Amino acid sequence: MRGFPPDVTRERAGGSGERWRRRLTRAAVLALAALLLASLPWLWTTVAARGHVYDEATAPAADVVIVLGTAVAADRRQPGDRLTGRLETAAELVHSGRARVILVSGDGGGTSGDEPAVMTSYLTERLGVDPRRVVADPFGLDTYDSCARARGVYGIERALIVTQSYHLSRAVTLCRHLGLDAEGVTARCPGCGPALLVGKAVRDYFASGKAAWDAVRRRPPAVRSPADPAVQDALKA
Repeated sequence: MRGFPPDVTRERAGGSGERWRRRLTRAAVLALAALLLASLPWLWTTVAARGHVYDEATAPAADVVIVLGTAVAADRRQPGDRLTGRLETAAELVHSGRARVILVSGDGGGTSGDEPAVMTSYLTERLGVDPRRVVADPFGLDTYDSCARARGVYGIERALIVTQSYHLSRAVTLCRHLGLDAEGVTARCPGCGPALLVGKAVRDYFASGKAAWDAVRRRPPAVRSPADPAVQDALKA
């Protein structure tokens, strides 16, 4: 019978198996390294916010509370569920005396509607906040812009940031990176089931990459505005 002796065949088969094991090990190591690299922005936002995140009951005091915008309801007149939770939390901070002025920051031309206008109306008409205590920024087009404009346009040095838990670490980290002494307050989250929270957390994991890139290059906000004394005037009033 022609062919290689059995011992040679076994040796070649063993060598081939060893090569495949090395390739699989190398691929696993590369995949793990890629995962760690991709996770660095998320780790940065999580670690940097540690010690600066509170619930509504334990939030510290600050002159200003910033409410970050998100989608309004389908009628374009009422806040959506998550935005309602943020507004209710901010209103409670004012009513309890832990904040004096609310800056609502969102997209005035958003696809779902005018976020700051809806937020202002809900705070003043439904939640009993004095209109003189509410300032609207219609150019907080994303989290980075809201933080940059709060510091650069409205001159805020210290503030409470209100948003849901899945978003809070990224918001606090960005604001602090941009020179705002920010403390985060976890907003109420009506209608937030486990599936929604997991989905939002995954989305925020990937959004942290853009946040880190914006922070590294210190990009200016999308809309540049001159200094606006509205917040300082509201504090004096």
